[in-house]
Amino acid sequence: MRINHKVGRVGTVKTISAKANIQSNTRLLWLDGLRGLIMVLMAVDHASYFVAKVHLGEFWGLPLPDYGSAATFLTRFVTHFCAPGFFFLMGVGMVLFADGRYRLGWSTGKVARHFAVRGALLILFQLILEDPAWLIGDLVNPVNIGDPPGGGSSVWVHLGVLYSLGASLILWGLLLRANTAVTLLLSLSAVLTTSFVMPMLDNVNALYAPLLRLTLIPGHTNALQVYYPILPWFGLAGAGVAFGKLLLQDRSRAYRAALISGIIALTLFVLLRVRGGFGNIHPPNSLAWIDFLSLTKYPPSLTYSLLTLGVILLFVYLLSQSDAGLQRWGAPLLVFGRVPLFFYIVHLYLYLVIGFAFPSGTGHLMMYFTWLVGLLILYPLCQWYGRFKRRQAPDAIWRFF
Repeated sequence: MRINHKVGRVGTVKTISAKANIQSNTRLLWLDGLRGLIMVLMAVDHASYFVAKVHLGEFWGLPLPDYGSAATFLTRFVTHFCAPGFFFLMGVGMVLFADGRYRLGWSTGKVARHFAVRGALLILFQLILEDPAWLIGDLVNPVNIGDPPGGGSSVWVHLGVLYSLGASLILWGLLLRANTAVTLLLSLSAVLTTSFVMPMLDNVNALYAPLLRLTLIPGHTNALQVYYPILPWFGLAGAGVAFGKLLLQDRSRAYRAALISGIIALTLFVLLRVRGGFGNIHPPNSLAWIDFLSLTKYPPSLTYSLLTLGVILLFVYLLSQSDAGLQRWGAPLLVFGRVPLFFYIVHLYLYLVIGFAFPSGTGHLMMYFTWLVGLLILYPLCQWYGRFKRRQAPDAIWRFF
């Protein structure tokens, strides 16, 4: 944050600087709490996959899944907010991290290099830590639902959420000094790519070039399988970068903007779903609530992005107004939210192991019970790692987790 040093009186300058430093250095509890809530919801989806043996995918060019029941639909629906939330909050965190490191004397180049290394490590972790969990899960799960489209048959490399998070981290690390208007323009353009340049649906099984898979079109091509192409998710991360910049300028104004933007996004979502057509890769078959809320995630349609980001922005506003409440009833969320990558990797293998006890899957009640058991196991592990992480130097690799 830049302080106007042309203020007439020295005492006034010092007062403004002190207030700015206090505002910048105070940890945002809502950021940890919302991240923790998103991770807890994400664990529902993965418990469903590893334990209940049910995992539905909403892919472009393929019919949306038959959820079968309201319980199955809601189990999947509540997890739709997780990936957009991760990308948005990562963008916010990048701005706050960079601001803190600039205050420690880091140069712009050093900050960009830090994000480049961190992003490259996320992509590496996708390959060596996350992918083996899915591979083992695919081998032991008797039900395989939600396969992506594509022209290949033998997948060797799977690129999921860590790949796209890592790539977005690298790219926004290079663009972090762009002003807010440019950041918003880039973000909006990236989000809208799915509405303007996706191929026709009858080409869903074409053998697309790997570069197109990596950047825009989910699916698999020979040995490569991509769930999270860079462009649309890069846009959601950019929305977080823009919000982070506004936070540094004026927190009260930023929270009001989150409330207003969230309401606008949800209003646009409703209008686009009612009209069908533009913004809907899968227009609703009816106005029944499940049809209306059944959205395309791979890649995120405009309606998917509007709904999920709109709700996330409303949660930003609500949680930002209740630090005392978060400390009182949201302590576990704060613990989980402060060690996101550690939680992510460990929870995959934890639910994979729990799933071995249920080779034929489970019903919803047992799945939710195992989800809660998993969270109880994860809580002390995350507490321990959080304490360990805080003892590390600002540029230690352990802080990446």
